[in-house]
Amino acid sequence: MSMIKWKKVFLELFALLVFVLFVSPLLLIVINSAKSSREILMNPLSLPENWGQIWENFMTIWNNPSIDYPNSFLSSVIITVISLAMISLISSLAAWGLVRHKSKTSSLIFYLFVASMVIPFQVVMYPLITWFRILSMNVTEPLMNFSLLRSYPGIILAYIGFGMGMSVFMFHGFLKGVPLEIEEAAEIDGANKLQTFFYVVMPIMKPIYVTIIILNGIWIWNDFLLPMQLLGVGNEIQTLPIAISNFAGSYTKQWDMILSSSLMIMIPIIIVFLFAQKQILKGMVDGAIK
Repeated sequence: MSMIKWKKVFLELFALLVFVLFVSPLLLIVINSAKSSREILMNPLSLPENWGQIWENFMTIWNNPSIDYPNSFLSSVIITVISLAMISLISSLAAWGLVRHKSKTSSLIFYLFVASMVIPFQVVMYPLITWFRILSMNVTEPLMNFSLLRSYPGIILAYIGFGMGMSVFMFHGFLKGVPLEIEEAAEIDGANKLQTFFYVVMPIMKPIYVTIIILNGIWIWNDFLLPMQLLGVGNEIQTLPIAISNFAGSYTKQWDMILSSSLMIMIPIIIVFLFAQKQILKGMVDGAIK
């Protein structure tokens, strides 16, 4: 066998190993979601005796009043959808302005966006909560009931801030490859700046929009730490990851409920990813190359 064929076989085996490595946790979750907690503790690697148990676990979670899965699901959807809409719109407008108006100031602003990507959330976690508390306590009289803590505006505002760095970076890389002549032609035809952006530039950026939405969507949908800090436990507004944490007590853990609810959380993201994977790959490649 030639050296080239050996290399091909080696790469295929390596790809298969990586595939098994990444898929095995998902398979374990699916298998153990169809078991009782006792079966999981006895043998977590065995196949379930009754696959119908997975549906029973789903219904138990859905009807559990302490979890309030429907309300948690609705809260997660509201937070994720609004955050993604604002991140996509604001970051694309910011990147477009930085690309089309090149100066030392715009370069500095762009580098600040890039620098924000490497700052861990844990570093700014407590200062963020402190400032949110200060802003909530010092609002004007008409807004006395307004609070950035334990509310939708606060958590959405935080996600917008943390999601802007990567989004501006990817939009910026894509827009550098869009010819300026296209926008100049639109302006000659009578379009103003906003019309040029929404009717000419935005349709061109569709692959990048899909990529930004998926990457940020997975992060926001699955995030636990930021909602825990800003929303807390036992609040009327709680995301699905916080709801799942109620199954893990100090002394006992309901592994059947934890794994089943984790699977319920993953299903919407997996469905969206399967439908949008081509756009995601195209957007990531275009954003990196251009």
